[in-house]
Amino acid sequence: MNVLVDTSVWSLALRRKTGAAGPQAAALAKLIYAGTVVMIGPVRQELLSGIRTRAQFETLREYLRAFPDEPLHEADFEDAGDCFNRCRARGVQGSNTDFLLCAVALRRRIPVFTTDRDFARYAAVLGVKLLPG
Repeated sequence: MNVLVDTSVWSLALRRKTGAAGPQAAALAKLIYAGTVVMIGPVRQELLSGIRTRAQFETLREYLRAFPDEPLHEADFEDAGDCFNRCRARGVQGSNTDFLLCAVALRRRIPVFTTDRDFARYAAVLGVKLLPG
């Protein structure tokens, strides 16, 4: 089963000090080993944003190149807009990237792996499946 991995999990595993990542990093490692990780371009961009040195940026960019981007289509962006509108109508706010993740997960029928608590609210409105963890 493929899994769409959110920036929050990647960040825990890749950008924080060793030992602070916890069980999410171990779960991500298992998904990587199983070849079931799905990456989208906006998550890649978030991960690469804010890197302090060019050397760190290059190292992270090379590592992430092992995970090709899931192709995004016009319908994914349209569905993301619909997700935004449906959530907003219920008083749930979120980012464009979060709603794009929801749309991709729904269209491809795959769960999202995240530590971002906002996704529980999105799931309640949209029916997005979340990877337990």
